[in-house]
Amino acid sequence: MAKATKGKSKKILSEASYKFLRKYINTPSPTGFESGGQKLWMEYIKPHVDEMFTDAYGSAAGIINPTEKFKVVIEAHADEISWFVNYISDAGLIYVKRNGGVDHQIAPAKRVLIHGKKGAVKAVFGWPAIHTRMGGGERKDPQPSVENLFLDCGAKNKKEVEALGIHIGAVATYEEGYDELAYDYIIGRALDNRVGGFMIAEVARLLKENKKKLPYALYVVNAVQEEIGLRGAEMIARKIKPDVAIITDVTHDTTTPMINKIIEGDVACGKGPSLAFGPAVHNKLLSLVEDVAEKKGIPVQMRTVSRSTGTDTDSFAYANDGCPSVLISIPLRYMHTTVEMIHKDDIEQTIHLMYETLLALTPKTKLSYF
Repeated sequence: MAKATKGKSKKILSEASYKFLRKYINTPSPTGFESGGQKLWMEYIKPHVDEMFTDAYGSAAGIINPTEKFKVVIEAHADEISWFVNYISDAGLIYVKRNGGVDHQIAPAKRVLIHGKKGAVKAVFGWPAIHTRMGGGERKDPQPSVENLFLDCGAKNKKEVEALGIHIGAVATYEEGYDELAYDYIIGRALDNRVGGFMIAEVARLLKENKKKLPYALYVVNAVQEEIGLRGAEMIARKIKPDVAIITDVTHDTTTPMINKIIEGDVACGKGPSLAFGPAVHNKLLSLVEDVAEKKGIPVQMRTVSRSTGTDTDSFAYANDGCPSVLISIPLRYMHTTVEMIHKDDIEQTIHLMYETLLALTPKTKLSYF
């Protein structure tokens, strides 16, 4: 079994790759409205696959060797958490509902883009000044909640809001985008799981550039609507009916304050991809991935999940007649915030592990438990 170790990542990404990642992260792709990011992703992956298709709700797939009967999927999800415009007051303030697991506690004073009928409109989550919250000798400090959060776009009444193209059901995404910190860290909103879509696209690119011939059909899938219940994966798994699925998503770096390792396990950025044990994870396929990691010198970190992985792995594993599935996660700090944080070494190593696993896998790989 491969263990978490220090080691140099295999440098397989160029500046052009990271340029695409920056553009991809900065392209809003909220749950249910993923087409902007999906168009960008499809344009990027198209030269590296033989065919492409999309389904009714916008999940996208590139196929290598489409005529082969045995089907392998590598998958990520394309959507990001966001807010729905739910009510516009007479005073021109905009109240919201969650679209996915967006964190209300980080919202006050954040800048957003409201995606209305006339394009994106800049706005802010307004919040009363500390002077007004703490004055009068009594503690009156309100805590942010979905019920008291509101957006201010500068309009002084409902008519002015609507004149900007903002309507009930418009979505708002945080404005913060891609940036880089010291020691090879990347930050941004929507790294969960835009980085996954980036990594599977890079796997396709490497297979093409290295002229690798796979003995099966490979479906490179970027699914929609994961953040509200794995819905896109559920639909496209039924459409493809794969024989094997390799899912990539993010997982928690548990080394930061206020995270309990006894509950969440011991995973850290910069120490390689994380593999998970759990009911939806196929044990023999997991062993294959572990063996590949050990043979190729790719450090991995092990963790466990309980009833479900909470990722698209669950949808693929239990689709159709059951599909042997495995989850390869990249460690991430500050999930579902605007400063999600990952390490470049982990990106490289996760891509490398998926790539080498695909080369090791064949239609004859024995995955039966019996």
